[in-house]
Amino acid sequence: MTNKVQSQLIERCRKGDSRAQYELYKSFVSAMYNVSFRLSGNRFDAEDNLQEAFAKAFLNIRSFKGESSFGSWLKRIVVNECITQLRKRKRFMHNFSEITEFNEADDETFTLDEKVPIVEVKKAIAALPEGARIVFTLKAIEEYKFSEISEMLGLSESNCKVQYHRSKKLLAAQLKYLVYSD
Repeated sequence: MTNKVQSQLIERCRKGDSRAQYELYKSFVSAMYNVSFRLSGNRFDAEDNLQEAFAKAFLNIRSFKGESSFGSWLKRIVVNECITQLRKRKRFMHNFSEITEFNEADDETFTLDEKVPIVEVKKAIAALPEGARIVFTLKAIEEYKFSEISEMLGLSESNCKVQYHRSKKLLAAQLKYLVYSD
C-alpha cells in the first residue's frame, strides 16, 4: 500500500468510513497479530488484545498526527494493549523482580546458530518466563529502546536490562541444546 493510499484511508477512517477501516485492518492485521502473539504468549489472548487494539486505534484515529508511520503508531497501541491486559491479570509482575543485578562482565554476545530452524527459535522465545519474554520481544524483535520499555512496563531501565540479558542466556542455553541434540 502506498503512502498516498494509506493517507486517504486514514482520512476516510477519521470520517467514520468502515470500509476504509477494514482496508487498513487487512493491511496491518498480520503484522500486528505477530506482535500481539509474541507479547501475549498464546493465540487467544493475542486475538483478544489485537481486537481491542484495533478498536482503540479506530476510535482514536483523530489523534494520529502522522509524526511516525501509521504502522508504528498502531504497533504502539497493540503493545500497550498487551501490557495493559497482562497487568490486569498480574501474571507477569513477579517475574520482573526475580533478578535485580546485572554484571556487564557476564554479558555474552547472543548469536543464533543458523542450524536452528526458525520454528525452534520461536518456540524457545515463547517458552521464556513471561517477564523475560516480554522484555526480549520488545527489545530484540520490536527494537524498542530500554528507556521506552522501562516506561511501558513501569520498571527501571536496569530491571529491563537484567530481564533482557537473562532471556538471552536462557535462549542461548535452549538453542545450544537443540544444535547439539541433532
